[in-house]
Amino acid sequence: MDAVELARRLQEEATCSICLDYFIDPVMTVCGHNFCRECIQLSWEKGKGKKGRRKRRGSFPCPECREISPQRNLRPNRLLTKVAEMARQHPGLQKRDLCKIHQELLKLFCQEDQSPICVVCRESREHRLHTVFPIDEAIQDYKEKLEENMEYLREEMMKTEAVLAREDRTMKEWQEKVKNQRDHIMMEFEKMCIFLAEEEQRLLQALKKEEDETSEKLHENKAILDEQSCSLEMLILELEDKREHSALQMLQDMNHPLDRVKNLRTQYPEAIPIGLKTVCKVPGQIEVLRCFQVDVVPDPATAYPYLVLYESRQRCYLNCPVDSTFHGKDRFLAYPCMVGQTAFSAGRYYWEVGMNLTGEALWALGVCRDNISRKERVPKSPENGFWVVQLSKGKKYLPMLSAATPFTLLEPPSHVGIFLDYEAGDVSFYNVNNGSHLHTYSQATFLGPLQPFFCLGAPKTGQMVISTVTAWVKG
Repeated sequence: MDAVELARRLQEEATCSICLDYFIDPVMTVCGHNFCRECIQLSWEKGKGKKGRRKRRGSFPCPECREISPQRNLRPNRLLTKVAEMARQHPGLQKRDLCKIHQELLKLFCQEDQSPICVVCRESREHRLHTVFPIDEAIQDYKEKLEENMEYLREEMMKTEAVLAREDRTMKEWQEKVKNQRDHIMMEFEKMCIFLAEEEQRLLQALKKEEDETSEKLHENKAILDEQSCSLEMLILELEDKREHSALQMLQDMNHPLDRVKNLRTQYPEAIPIGLKTVCKVPGQIEVLRCFQVDVVPDPATAYPYLVLYESRQRCYLNCPVDSTFHGKDRFLAYPCMVGQTAFSAGRYYWEVGMNLTGEALWALGVCRDNISRKERVPKSPENGFWVVQLSKGKKYLPMLSAATPFTLLEPPSHVGIFLDYEAGDVSFYNVNNGSHLHTYSQATFLGPLQPFFCLGAPKTGQMVISTVTAWVKG
């Protein structure tokens, strides 16, 4: 008897015929058959409920030979307990090595079903037409396939580890670059802060010097005029006193004061200009503002009837002067004005406007509320919903200074930048040519949406360029 058959016989002897598993707490009946204690007790309990069968009180049939056996005579089989334990631990007798249907050793392998079978399964209709190999051959084939797959996986593992190492190096290099860039940014901004602080001090010192020099000249002129005024007042009092004297006294002492008046030399200093030479110019500010730059496009439906708009990119006119929409509710009729197509209710925005002023007309740039009056002339002041600067090339159109008068530039730059900070309540104007600050309107809040506002002068006084749109007043 070979080792396989011996192992199979050992398995049969260690298997309960009721549960078909290795014995657990085996007991022996009077007839000499062995069962698990729980299995035989369950078998007898089921037998109690069956009808139509004669039974003696306290006696039960053997599940194998049907011989009647008293229950109390069940004896533990300690030797079989050890045999079952040995079979349970034997590597060749694991449950997975037996066919679940026939309880035979799995010696064959079905190619179609990809599963091990026993010799009884081989003869069944289910596997009769299938390709079957001895399980040792199948195991050898699968070992080879497993080895090939393991070799492939080892190679992929090595590649993965190499790529992982590369990624680790890349991550370290990247983190080092980010650190260096962060340090560079902080260092450059720190240098810029120092430079801006120095530039601020330079501008403040220049302004202080200008203030002192102009104040000194004004004080000198004031002292000269005060002294001259005092002398004139004394001479007037003296002449008034002479006028009160008698005729004889007046004639006797009149030549002296008249000679003084005749020899009087009054001085009138030349008026000192009070326009500031020191301008507020923050280096790089225009470049920073351009981060908020938007394309502002004029709305043809709002343009004054004689305002012409030409789009250079499309090479076409956006409107036709005095057209059928002459009396549209959005059209400006009181001024040669228009607004942008987009209204702003939040955020920060910056745009630039180019100009070519050739006459002495009054122009205006800035923002306005979207509900301003477009049919009547009103002062362009914040109280009326306008935050603008006026542009006047020459003094002819210089308005009288008042609370309602917008800030006016007599020598306007060719390019003006407008910056709107809606939440801060600020509208600022800049000279794009040299980066200097021109003017800022500040208020607590804006009451409603704002639109870019453009107001041109009379015909033949120049052109205005807004993004790619050129505007002028038709003469």
